[in-house]
Amino acid sequence: MKHLRLLYTAAALCLLVACKDKKPAQDTIITTRQEVRKPQAPIGMQDYRQETDATWMGRSYHIVVHRTAVDSLPMVQDEIGQKYVDNRVTVTIRRPDGSEFFRRTFTKGAFLSYLDDDYRRNGILEAMIFEEVDDGCLQFAVSIAHPQSEDEFIPLEMKINAEGGLAIKRDGDIDTYGNARHNDDDDDDDDDDGV
Repeated sequence: MKHLRLLYTAAALCLLVACKDKKPAQDTIITTRQEVRKPQAPIGMQDYRQETDATWMGRSYHIVVHRTAVDSLPMVQDEIGQKYVDNRVTVTIRRPDGSEFFRRTFTKGAFLSYLDDDYRRNGILEAMIFEEVDDGCLQFAVSIAHPQSEDEFIPLEMKINAEGGLAIKRDGDIDTYGNARHNDDDDDDDDDDGV
């Protein structure tokens, strides 16, 4: 019996000491530190080249669309000051005998009249691709976009007619065809001269 009493007393003392040493729980608040994005060196898109053949006016024409980032063009910036390099796109169309029918280099400046102020300031010439022969013209899709944004862009449609004239359309607005043919190499130097 004495042993049992001693055992109960020892157990009670252990519980008393254990409860006394226990510290009150503290509320732990976990916070995450967000890294502030800092601008890096100007970002440019990779070069892109599309080559395709199209039957047009009963003959096969070879179409080359080549996009390249150009540091010498005005750059655009995002909200943190990150700079993005704009692009230049050269469209070359060759006749079946290999001679040039059309060659012109485009920048965003060629499409300024189809853009709002936001895209004039903050957009780049993101893409131009040959789509199809439509209504006797070669049709190209053009997009002016906010850099690194998949869903913020202005789509344009550009057509080249049999005389080398251009028509550009956005939201139902059509620019009339120019009457000048563009098959000289001087167009490579036109950065922001327009169409």
